[in-house]
Amino acid sequence: MTDALLRAIDQRRDDLIGLTQDLIRIPTLNPPGQDYRLICEFLDNRLRKSAFETEFIRAHGTPGDSDRYPRWNIVARREGSRSGDCVHFNSHTDVVEVGHGWTQDPFGGALIDGKIYGRGACDMKGGLAASIIAAEAFIATYPAFAGAIEISGTADEESGGYGGVAYLAEQGYFDPARVQHVIIPEPLNKDRVCLGHRGGWWAEIETFGEIAHGSMPFLGDCAVRHMGAVLEAFEEKLYPAMAARTTEMPVVPEGARSSTMNINSIHGGQPEQDADYTGLPAHCVPDSCRIMIDRRFLAEENIDDVRGEVRALLDDIKAKRDRFDYDLREVNVVLPSMTDREAPVVQTVAAEIERVLGKPAEFVASPGTYDQKHIDRIGKLKNCIAYGPGILELAHKPDEYVGVDDMLDSAKVMAGALRRVLTGSTE
Repeated sequence: MTDALLRAIDQRRDDLIGLTQDLIRIPTLNPPGQDYRLICEFLDNRLRKSAFETEFIRAHGTPGDSDRYPRWNIVARREGSRSGDCVHFNSHTDVVEVGHGWTQDPFGGALIDGKIYGRGACDMKGGLAASIIAAEAFIATYPAFAGAIEISGTADEESGGYGGVAYLAEQGYFDPARVQHVIIPEPLNKDRVCLGHRGGWWAEIETFGEIAHGSMPFLGDCAVRHMGAVLEAFEEKLYPAMAARTTEMPVVPEGARSSTMNINSIHGGQPEQDADYTGLPAHCVPDSCRIMIDRRFLAEENIDDVRGEVRALLDDIKAKRDRFDYDLREVNVVLPSMTDREAPVVQTVAAEIERVLGKPAEFVASPGTYDQKHIDRIGKLKNCIAYGPGILELAHKPDEYVGVDDMLDSAKVMAGALRRVLTGSTE
């Protein structure tokens, strides 16, 4: 292509690779919320070189925020030469635990056969790097642009976003009078515009029993067996009911077009001892068992019905099962979010996908929630999408990677979107 903006991005290929590797090598693990300040300082140093003005914002008092693990965020803003709209690229800087099964160093950022490996490479430090390269190339090519460009690096998306985008939205950073277009470079594949996401309901269920000597379990009451009855009811009733429901939202992959539920954890009886403990367990009947459920629901479902369905199932067990009792505690709830397909940011990015990749954009919705929920619900800004490089199915997996060519193509789409909005031109 002869386009000067696209050439400017191609010329930054090595810079894009190095930037992505540098970001991966900062191990911003969440939990607990490690190195948030360090990555903000790294971004500050980088973006100030392109005349961005930066601000560090600590989300005091949010879940997880402490003196040891403060929830730091950065917002960088580059003003244009005259008034106009603001385009904001928001990326979360935290990454999930490493897990097992890696063949590459999870924080090494190895470049192998055009792929950069590491925890967060796909989700979403590759997207963050692509947005920075896009902005820098655009500013260098069109220094007299109108409006403003913002780039944020925010905390805690992997644990709900309350120490990141939710806090910023509460402070007015996503007020529609301040920001008009938001692109979140989550890994939804470079030819897709993600319009929104399903809802989520997280709850803890505890069943109760009575402790007794393990050799005489008939003198106690096993809470784990009671939880077994809950799991059996889920299998027989709840999972089939959820599988029968489908949505009109364009959720990918196909399996997420139905309601789903994951059992995140189960804990019953004695706490697990440290790995170096060499003793035997005590002989006790467990008097408590807890599970955490992660229920993803559709735009067509009502949150009160989602809650009520589980409680009704538990009440039915209680009515039929001797000595059964339970507690149901809601942990978090996120309502579905969807941006209209005709919204300006949707049409702008879709046009650039077709221009850069030579094929029409696919419109999708995410199976999991991401920070659009806070920009929509708290910030009251509807003109928001997710668009970024990376393969969705690689997120949170071992040997996570992002393709260099995918990042370059996504950067070209993002830069083209800046040009359309901030210059009114496609050339």
